Amino acid sequence: MLVKVDFSESAKGKTPGRTHFPQPVRAGYQDYVINAAALVWLHEQEAPEFLIDRLMAHEGRAWASEDAWTDFLIEIGVKSVRLASEAAIVGSLDHHGLLRNAVIVSDGAGQFDVFRHGLCWIHAERLIHALITVTDQQRAAVVLVRHLIWWFYRDLKLYRASPSAQAKASLKARFDRIFGRTTGFADLDEALARLKARKGELLVVLDRPDVPLNTNASEHDVRDPVTIRKISGGTRSDDGRRCRDTFLSLKKTCQKNAISFWAYLGDRLGIAANSVASLTDIIRARARATTAAG
Repeated sequence: MLVKVDFSESAKGKTPGRTHFPQPVRAGYQDYVINAAALVWLHEQEAPEFLIDRLMAHEGRAWASEDAWTDFLIEIGVKSVRLASEAAIVGSLDHHGLLRNAVIVSDGAGQFDVFRHGLCWIHAERLIHALITVTDQQRAAVVLVRHLIWWFYRDLKLYRASPSAQAKASLKARFDRIFGRTTGFADLDEALARLKARKGELLVVLDRPDVPLNTNASEHDVRDPVTIRKISGGTRSDDGRRCRDTFLSLKKTCQKNAISFWAYLGDRLGIAANSVASLTDIIRARARATTAAG
């Protein structure tokens, strides 16, 4: 499962308890759960030991609402509300069987480094592209490395279409050669070392060929709300934001499934009898077909 999230407004954190991730992917569930998944997530985020200890003492408990959860945090003296809440939401997702096999592909922003994480290759290559060169030797070194990276990227795309154990081993070795090289240009060598340190995130596709190599699709999905925000300055209330996001989500889902959005609205509002199938059923059918094909 791939997850793409629009944080155009919801991630601004206007209240102390508002979480960045994974709040938007809760599938309607509003409970908070402390279980093994929540505690593992806290360890992965290098949470303070006192926070882990206090929540571990309540492992197995669940709270039905945000108010009940907030009251509990106040009762046990936890001030790291966002971190604790994100852990309890992860616990809720695991409790309901959501996102257990998810891969989060991002530009490297810290709030997305949860579950299994993949890095966008286009954003990663910008570390090289953005380097300031002074000498002809430095420029030549950067040009060569960029050429090697995009050649490697092309072969990763070919691997997605036809994965094999032999190609997987070859690509891993090539990655080490490209990002382990020493060019003599200090800034370039540092950038290469930074990318090599994130090898697992850049090569997620070798284990999961269904995972995209970049975030282009996600950025395209959030283009509409960003455009609307630039024109109107944003919504005036949370209800307005939810209404806008709901309709934009429906519109995008229809587009991706070759369904007329107007026909869908007409069918649901009873204005026109277009007999448009449930989007939920369509998505589930596609997921089953993809799983069967894999």
